[in-house]
Amino acid sequence: MTLRQQIIALALVPLVLAVLSITSFITWQSAELAGSSISTFERNMLDSKEAEIVNLTSLAMSAIRPVYEAAGPDDAAAKSRVIEIMRGLDYGRDGYFFVYDDQGNNLVHPRQAFLAGHNWIDLTDPDGNKVIENLIRQAKAGGGFYRYKWERPSTGDVSDKVSYVVPMAKWGWIVGTGVYLDEIYAQTEAAKRDIRERIRWTFLIVALVAIPATLLVFSTCMLITLRERRLADAKLKQLTQRVIDTQEEERARLARELHDGISQSLLGVRYRMDLAARKVAAGAPDAEGALAQGVETLNGAIKDVRRLSHDLRPSLLDDLGIVAALRSLCDNFSERTGIDATLSVERFEDRLKSEPSTALYRIAQEALTNVERHAGARRVDITLWSERGRARMRISDDGHGFSEEALPGVSGLGLRNMQERMAHFRGLLMISSNGGGTVMTAMMPKSANRLQEAS
Repeated sequence: MTLRQQIIALALVPLVLAVLSITSFITWQSAELAGSSISTFERNMLDSKEAEIVNLTSLAMSAIRPVYEAAGPDDAAAKSRVIEIMRGLDYGRDGYFFVYDDQGNNLVHPRQAFLAGHNWIDLTDPDGNKVIENLIRQAKAGGGFYRYKWERPSTGDVSDKVSYVVPMAKWGWIVGTGVYLDEIYAQTEAAKRDIRERIRWTFLIVALVAIPATLLVFSTCMLITLRERRLADAKLKQLTQRVIDTQEEERARLARELHDGISQSLLGVRYRMDLAARKVAAGAPDAEGALAQGVETLNGAIKDVRRLSHDLRPSLLDDLGIVAALRSLCDNFSERTGIDATLSVERFEDRLKSEPSTALYRIAQEALTNVERHAGARRVDITLWSERGRARMRISDDGHGFSEEALPGVSGLGLRNMQERMAHFRGLLMISSNGGGTVMTAMMPKSANRLQEAS
């Protein structure tokens, strides 16, 4: 994979994973809430059914209570009357009452008549529960609910059933009724299916909204990044071209200086030395004057060499520091141009590293060049000071200034080069200009110092 592809993958994969994780979490949470709601729904339905069979049992007991309370323990007629009443009580296809004695003999079972008259104390359901024995035990304990599996009369299928039983202690009987739970389970399962379908659609909707939105945001960010990258590449190319152009201009300037100045001076020295040699050989009395002229021309060449060397890299900057280098720069500028240039030093602590010192010197050098070429000024003031350990330099002139639409040097290095020099050291260059002149302030951070102090 290319670097760009790796960057895209590293940016896209976490976004997609985050969206999927959030969507999955929302789906899981929805399923949990739905499951809790369904469980509550199922419990409420079961409670409702249990309350219903309790009420039905109470009604059945109310129907037989007059006969039961008036009868004795061995009143066969009363027992028969109660059995007849219980056989006639039913509700719906699978709603009936059953009666057993405490030995497990079935006395009443309207829907499954084959059970009557037989002992079912050992009857077990598919789960291995002794149904009749447990119902009798629950009734003798004072009555209550018992869940088991029993054949549904209307279909013949074995289903879950919950029954409520009460004792008839005087006769040793139990009376009860129950409700099959298939309907509850069917309604619960239907609710589960409906919720699962809703969750699935919710997941799809969230995914269909979130993933395209994520891709849209990602694509927008990538387009902005690529655009910024193209702009940065274009600026880098422009800067590189400016550096190359400046190097060529500097080389051309040095070539002109060497050819038109130093080379011509050295050539003049040679001619004067040849003339002096011929005069000495001929015994001419003015040979000494020719030598003196040659020495004077040679001194001029030496000055030109020193000036070129100073322009390229002033030795004062390395030997005596930024203050001495700027003072020498101002003196040379005033001597060359006739513009009054002064340097003021106010509570300045020269703790700058070599590179930031060079940057300030080059900024001052470029500013003076701009003043000479563009400002039409008669005076330039350079002020150097320190503020809380941070170096500051202000350059002001009394020229005609410039507008932002006509910044000098924008097409070359110029002011932009000064700003880039300061930005390299995380410094700041502020420029203000009007009809009364231009003020330029360069502010170095504390990180440009040789010795770091706590801010």
